[in-house]
Amino acid sequence: MTDLSDSNFDSTISGASVPVVVDFWAPWCGPCRMITPILEEISNEKGDAVQICKVNVDENPGLGDRYSIRAIPAILFFKDGELKDQIVGITGKKDLVAKIEGLA
Repeated sequence: MTDLSDSNFDSTISGASVPVVVDFWAPWCGPCRMITPILEEISNEKGDAVQICKVNVDENPGLGDRYSIRAIPAILFFKDGELKDQIVGITGKKDLVAKIEGLA
């Protein structure tokens, strides 16, 4: 998984040839810590078919504001550089995989 910040967010999203999943999280967030292993598992299973990234909202508040992140975890789904979908709050692997496959 790739850590994104204000400095590399736009180039990563716009330069991706595969769907990009961005997890907006914070270290103090319990549900965020619960969803991380699920995202890691999906990343390992999907390999190069999807890029999974993380944005620490405490360290990158501008990105949180830009995408109106009001609750975390917030998972945004991008395709061809555009925001296509999002999930706010804890969710299961099945739902995440379905959203990713919907982007393909």
